[in-house]
Amino acid sequence: MECNLVKQGFQPGSCEVKVGNKIRRACEATLKKNKSYQRLIKSVQLSRPEDYLSIYQSGCNHSCKKCHSWYFTQIADGRWMSTDEIARICEEYERIVTVNEPRKRATMFHATDLCKHCGSCILTGKRSDLCPKKLSKDQILVSPQGFGPARNIVAFTGGDIVCRAEFYSEAAEKIKEVAKLWVLIETNGYGLTPKNLDLLKDNVDSFWLDIKAYDERVYKALCGTTNKWILKVPEWIVERGFVLEVCTLYIPNWVEADQIGKIAKIIAEIDPEIPFTILAYFPEYKLHERTPTLSEMISAYSSAVEAGLKNVKLGNIGVFARSDTDFKLLLEVLGEDVI
Repeated sequence: MECNLVKQGFQPGSCEVKVGNKIRRACEATLKKNKSYQRLIKSVQLSRPEDYLSIYQSGCNHSCKKCHSWYFTQIADGRWMSTDEIARICEEYERIVTVNEPRKRATMFHATDLCKHCGSCILTGKRSDLCPKKLSKDQILVSPQGFGPARNIVAFTGGDIVCRAEFYSEAAEKIKEVAKLWVLIETNGYGLTPKNLDLLKDNVDSFWLDIKAYDERVYKALCGTTNKWILKVPEWIVERGFVLEVCTLYIPNWVEADQIGKIAKIIAEIDPEIPFTILAYFPEYKLHERTPTLSEMISAYSSAVEAGLKNVKLGNIGVFARSDTDFKLLLEVLGEDVI
């Protein structure tokens, strides 16, 4: 089968996955079609801190050295689920939804506006000092990843083969037939060509776009692919009416404040209101750099704001603000809205 990206005039991804003792392309090893599409899915659960139903997919078109899901994205693992079964699970999930968000908030970014996921209201009966005080206690649920609400959003996450957009289009269409949920795709953007975006725009609502580096040399060393058109993807997404949020990872010696500022500038020139999250790297899979410091993360935040972005947050707080002193300093310098 010819690569769908090659057919459209783009380069193939770094998409080889292990299947037993063999190596196959992700789109062949983790996607198949009979009457409808079937996808290899590792798990489905209400995730934190996103507070939405996450569908964790096996197989990916990137081979990221720091992938935190490598054991099912780089190795074919999970069970086959049809788009009809995915839709049924979403229908069941809708019954436990406790927060109905408008489409413009169909993001991960806005979850922390509602809840800080400490569980204090459930465990002690009292709200924490950082509680946004926007939800009642009965809107907070316990899931395998912790405390929080259940929002009316379903996300495809984990591995990424959006280069085969026809699967996501079919799945999203079937979800919308049975459930009033916004459909979000967490993606590296590699498969989001103009043609694929046009195919998705009728049923997919939003994208959480993970731009892994600005410098192409660094990007290829980290992920095995080019990023030539990924830097154009935000504009393509917005001009088609999707909701967009962007994240990037601060990796010492790889992706630091200078690159993050350049990514932020691209986003700000499209729309300065686009949500932007800077995540702190921690060692995983094949990459074993040190974690970023508090001052480095504050510097990265400042670079994004100076580039013109108005909605910037930091993530993986415990990685770089490990002590009470660090956490208090973070809040004193940047304020509570940063987390």
